[in-house]
Amino acid sequence: MTNPLLAVDSYKQSHFLQYPPEARRISAYVEARPNDFSKEVLFFGLQAFLKNVLSKPFTQEDIDQAEVICRAHGEPFNRAGWEVILKKHGGLFPLEISALEEGNVVPSGVPLIQLQNTDDRFPWLTTWIETGLLRAIWYPSTVATLSFKCKEIIYAGLLKTSEAPDAQVPFKLHDFGARGVSSAESAALGGMAHLVNFAGTDTMEALGAAMTYYGGDVPGYSIPAAEHSTMTSWGPNRERDAFANMLDQFAGEGKLVAVVSDSYDLFHAVDTIWGQELKDKVLASKGTIVVRPDSGDPVETPLKVLESLWNSFGGRENAKGFRVLNDAVRVIQGDGMTLSTIKQLVDKMIAGGWSLDNMAFGMGAGLLQKVNRDTLSFAMKANAMQTADGDWVDVNKAPKTDARKASKAGRQVVVQEGGQLVSKALDASNEAASLLKPVFRNGELLAETTFADVRERAQTALVARVS
Repeated sequence: MTNPLLAVDSYKQSHFLQYPPEARRISAYVEARPNDFSKEVLFFGLQAFLKNVLSKPFTQEDIDQAEVICRAHGEPFNRAGWEVILKKHGGLFPLEISALEEGNVVPSGVPLIQLQNTDDRFPWLTTWIETGLLRAIWYPSTVATLSFKCKEIIYAGLLKTSEAPDAQVPFKLHDFGARGVSSAESAALGGMAHLVNFAGTDTMEALGAAMTYYGGDVPGYSIPAAEHSTMTSWGPNRERDAFANMLDQFAGEGKLVAVVSDSYDLFHAVDTIWGQELKDKVLASKGTIVVRPDSGDPVETPLKVLESLWNSFGGRENAKGFRVLNDAVRVIQGDGMTLSTIKQLVDKMIAGGWSLDNMAFGMGAGLLQKVNRDTLSFAMKANAMQTADGDWVDVNKAPKTDARKASKAGRQVVVQEGGQLVSKALDASNEAASLLKPVFRNGELLAETTFADVRERAQTALVARVS
């Protein structure tokens, strides 16, 4: 599964025979077309692909294997072409890729990437790479966009109800999606995309991915937490002992520990065990117990838990007039959280006079897995062809059966216009101003961004929208 010559839709193996004879170079672009989910996309993930795939040369063994498979599979194989690339380019794809800066929040319909072949002998190579390049972009960008939209809702609620919204927001949406995705690679890429917006995660593959491909220190954090197996192993008659053990093992001054509390009877656990039997022990720990309901209505249940904890532990009214629980207790709601239910819970907390300081949110497969290429309508399309005489000819499609799928004609630039990113056909007057900058050429990474830079761009976009 590591042969780059097989990381492609089968039919693309025949495309070297399909371009017109005058073709020398093909230009193509990647965009999120207008869609029903979001008017904007948080661009992320290209650098990981450039480092992990395109910066590594293929080998003679890769060519031999690909030829055997293609012949048996019913597809032609361009052995001569691949051997020239191996000999003349060291097994590195002769491509130039230009892109916007990762972390930018970009309107749909604006190209994120534009690329072309750099060797006139391989005009087919630009679109041949579509399969690997597109999936390297659509998935992390879609997860990052979903996470960003959740953050927009939560941050707006914090600005209204919290005395310290900027300090609170990094840990308000926790990623529990590792077990719900299709592969470890998905966990790494999707989990890393979530970390563009937040710092809370239980997807450990994401940590190494961010550090490997974008540099910097460990970008995400977690806390000790119970699961049902560790709680129910004590049996229903010793649930109090199970909770007390969590305090003995992990609680302490300034520390947090999360305890799932619905193994049997959530409100007995919250009202009686936490609110009475272990109340003094919780307070004496000088830490924070995060109560996790994991069943019931995902909006109403956590609201009831907040009221119960308020009745037992009390709290204060902050300067904005919203209730904040005693620092010894907080709540995390992970079950059933979606973009919709997060908004519902935030709205009901505000209406009920609760500060969002009291609540953290969690998402699992709904964050990392329940997305696909059509969520943001990602596409890669050819937009121009350079001919043997050096002229560029516009290339595009315009299907009468679906105008939404019409593609852009001609090489593009992306510029700032009226505070908004827009795309235009490239000409001599706008080429220098284009924000599509070369990041990769012939196997070499030309520009590198850090994870801190990506986060800063996304946060700047968030503040501009919410403040």
